[in-house]
Amino acid sequence: MKAQLLTMSTPDGPFTIIARDGAVLSSGWTAVPGELTGQIHADLLPAEFETVTGLGAISEAVEAFYSGDPEPAMGVPVLQKSGPFRSHAWDVLRTVAPGRPVTYTEYAELSGNAKAVRAAASACAFNAAALFVPCHRVIRTDGTLGGFRWGLAVKGSLLDRERELALTASRP
Repeated sequence: MKAQLLTMSTPDGPFTIIARDGAVLSSGWTAVPGELTGQIHADLLPAEFETVTGLGAISEAVEAFYSGDPEPAMGVPVLQKSGPFRSHAWDVLRTVAPGRPVTYTEYAELSGNAKAVRAAASACAFNAAALFVPCHRVIRTDGTLGGFRWGLAVKGSLLDRERELALTASRP
């Protein structure tokens, strides 16, 4: 089955999405699809790709995020495959509120194992569906950004954008 391939322009640079049957397989801030395919589990990796001009609710969610509404991205179906802890941890990431990042330690606790800090960090590192599974919302205990496949400038920009939205929402 063919997967759809879309590259969108965003304030953080080109954002490419690989999707199949309305679900995101991989996404990130790149115009090079090959930088995304390595993150897709071998059982899910499409043999063919079709370049499209839109992905319906998926591309609309990216537009909504950059227009100030990060919530639609959390409702977009994502198709990733891994072991039980990592799969659960990816689901947990989608519950972290925009503008309220958690530390890797807090993320491990939220994922059900406070001692699994390295496993939680690994879930971030192996997350193929950036933005839709918001691993950018996990930071170091000292408040610094930590790592991000798409660069710390993009991670900082995403967090700044969400922080500003949260501040605006909390004002009377």
